[in-house]
Amino acid sequence: MKSQPPLPTEDLEQVFERVGELWDKFRCKRLFLTGGSGFFGSWLLETLLFAEGKIHLGVQAWVLSRNPDRLRARLPHLAGHPAVRLVEGMAEDFVFPKERMNFVIHSMVPDAGMALQEMEQWFERGTRRLLELAVRDRSEGFLLCSTGAVYQPQGRPLSEEDPLVPLDGPLTYGRIRRQVEEQCMEVCQRHGVPLKIARGFSFAGPRLPENAGFAMADFLQDASAGRKIRIKGMGEVTRSYMFAADMALWLWKALLSPTLMDIFNIGSAEEIQIKDLAEKISKLAQTRAVMLAEDGGGASRNAHYIPCLEKALARLGVFHPRNLQEILLRETQMERKLSR
Repeated sequence: MKSQPPLPTEDLEQVFERVGELWDKFRCKRLFLTGGSGFFGSWLLETLLFAEGKIHLGVQAWVLSRNPDRLRARLPHLAGHPAVRLVEGMAEDFVFPKERMNFVIHSMVPDAGMALQEMEQWFERGTRRLLELAVRDRSEGFLLCSTGAVYQPQGRPLSEEDPLVPLDGPLTYGRIRRQVEEQCMEVCQRHGVPLKIARGFSFAGPRLPENAGFAMADFLQDASAGRKIRIKGMGEVTRSYMFAADMALWLWKALLSPTLMDIFNIGSAEEIQIKDLAEKISKLAQTRAVMLAEDGGGASRNAHYIPCLEKALARLGVFHPRNLQEILLRETQMERKLSR
């Protein structure tokens, strides 16, 4: 397996500076993290370790991994860090550390292609085990990295107060993730564990999985290979993209916010249709013309998946994330370097 390089220092510096004095809440504390090799988890882990190196917090990160050897091969600079403890096991039955975990971050994601029935059970069991750990240790904070898929479509930016997918509706990814939210809220309220739910939307930046249905990553991969950018359907789906460093900052701010329980949207409010995104990347990367694929589309082609950010901006002390043009300029330049 090819190892991933460290994240750009400028991004780590930005997150470090903007989290600021809140880092001190991790001084001499322990954090338990799932999904450490994934997009959310690896950004959180690496920014935390960068802060450790800057101000010597004495923090320890316990990272759950189904395959520690694979994590060591993929992210050796994280897995081998002296502040990291790898915990081998499955989310549903891992052995609890003897030490107290002051914070728990639930950012695990299912394997690609997992059937919905299996995914429902996997999330329920893994979430239950993480909640048991947080309750055992009277944790100071529990962060659930959720998704905007829990909302019912509204054709406009979605706020935290908008209707959610019904729990008695058809089994979908969105319903499963809402069930996880309900599970966390019920247990954390009952036991007084501070809970923050971060509903993520669409993102861009290093470590975004390729060939996993993420348009931004797939378009950039096509562009760097000199291929025509392939769009599934007619490209009329509307999305917005938050850069990963901004995402990590907002997640840390959410976890460390002073409220006992809260929910925040994490994303960008700058809308763009997928076909326009492909055209922008094509021009910046100087690739061939955009090619519209005939497959895909269907009833979901006009889906509008954009977060309302008013609550996060008001309560977390953050600014609007960087704009799309800045993201695309940076990402196309990065892809050119990687393809050489």
